[in-house]
Amino acid sequence: MESELPSTANAPGLVQPEPRRGDPQGRTITRVDLAEAVYQRVGLSRKESAVLVQMVLSELSDRLVAGETVKLSSFGSFVVRAKGERVGRNPKTGVEVPITRRRVMVFKPSNVLKARINGQIVEPEAED
Repeated sequence: MESELPSTANAPGLVQPEPRRGDPQGRTITRVDLAEAVYQRVGLSRKESAVLVQMVLSELSDRLVAGETVKLSSFGSFVVRAKGERVGRNPKTGVEVPITRRRVMVFKPSNVLKARINGQIVEPEAED
C-alpha cells in the first residue's frame, strides 16, 4: 500500500524547476534553482544568492579535489576513492583495453535521506 505524502508542489519558497530532457523524473535541480531557493527563503538578493551557492559548490569541489571526504549531516557523504589500473574488455569487440588508475567520487546517502526518499519520516538526530 502506497503512503500518501503531502505535495510540495505549492510549498512556499520551494523552486519548481522546468522539466528537462533525459531526466526520468522530468526534473533536474540546477545551480540556478538552488540560487533561486536561497533568494526566496533567505532573503538575499538574487546576485548574492548566486554568489553564495557558487561559493559553497566551489568549497565542496576544492575539498573533494584535495581528496577529503565531504559529509553533510542528514544528507550524505561525498567520498573520493582511488581505483587501481586494470584490464577491461570492449563488450562489442571483445578486445582487451587497459584502464588506467584514476580517482572516482561516490555519494553515500545518509540513513535520514534514504528514509525520506522512501517516504518515511525520520528525525535528523536518528542518524549515526
